[in-house]
Amino acid sequence: MKAICKPQPGVGLAVREVPEPLVGRREVLIRVTRSSICGTDLHIYQWDAWASGRLKPPLIVGHEFCGYVEAVGDEVEHVQAGDFVAAESHIVCGYCKPCRLGQAHVCLNTRILGVDVDGGFAPYVAIPAMNACRTDPALPPEVATVQEPLGNAVHTVTAADVRGATVLITGCGAIGLFSIAVAKALGAARVIATEVRPYRAELALRMGADAVLNPTTDDAFGYVMHNTDGLGVDVALEMSGHPSSINLITQAIRPGGEVSLLGLFSQSVSLDLNALIFKGVEIHAILGRRLFQTWEMMQNLLHTGRLDVRPAITHVLPWYEYEHAFELMASGQSGKIVLNWEA
Repeated sequence: MKAICKPQPGVGLAVREVPEPLVGRREVLIRVTRSSICGTDLHIYQWDAWASGRLKPPLIVGHEFCGYVEAVGDEVEHVQAGDFVAAESHIVCGYCKPCRLGQAHVCLNTRILGVDVDGGFAPYVAIPAMNACRTDPALPPEVATVQEPLGNAVHTVTAADVRGATVLITGCGAIGLFSIAVAKALGAARVIATEVRPYRAELALRMGADAVLNPTTDDAFGYVMHNTDGLGVDVALEMSGHPSSINLITQAIRPGGEVSLLGLFSQSVSLDLNALIFKGVEIHAILGRRLFQTWEMMQNLLHTGRLDVRPAITHVLPWYEYEHAFELMASGQSGKIVLNWEA
């Protein structure tokens, strides 16, 4: 079969002929119908410092995908051939202390599909059965495939109490865009977003943001204070990984407010801890999805129709146009990009 691979260190990816995977006793074989591109995949494509220090090519990349179960291992009971599933990308050990305490999302021995082991940019992939999340077949495949990153948004939003709240979201990449819709679905009264790229700012409005500010040209702090009677926002969600967002959040969060941090920072960040302490702010550091509580909540939101993330999915391309997909993503002229393996 043909798969999109990282064949060796260096910039770019390549299509390679690889064997169809075998299924272990506790694994399932998935016929992939859709996969989606993540910022992590872009790092791998560009072969930056993180990717060069983490990956050991050759490797099939891709960790966001959905499809149908083709075969199951001898010890698999909860998933059957024919089930429509989406992948949880984090393979956890089940025996380290965080796993035993119900905190598998911070498992000490996590391996990631498409990063540490072969992933889902391929027609078929074998994964642990525990990582195959049964999905309503009525859900459009373009939505089913983005459940993994959508779970990050759900985890970030639900760490705080957004009911009736004014929420500030800094950064409107895919997860920031998803978070706008999630916050509104869970009862946020108002969502203010910041984004420097006009294309994504427009997407943020389509996802339900009440206002979108460019922090390089707009007085974001002044806008927040003017629209919260000088008090500040109830909840702030950091999605950008840019140091300036921390300064904005520190100023704009109200006393007693909540901050969820998901964005990863490639440079050092200065943080006025005293300002946050004297405000009594509650801070949540977010990694991935809670396994599998986040999946249950996310799928309920999707199934009931309370959550619609389709405006954030801007491109669906045949899988073999992956080069164009990565160009679009790097340009910032896209939301979520999906690859169609049935094309």
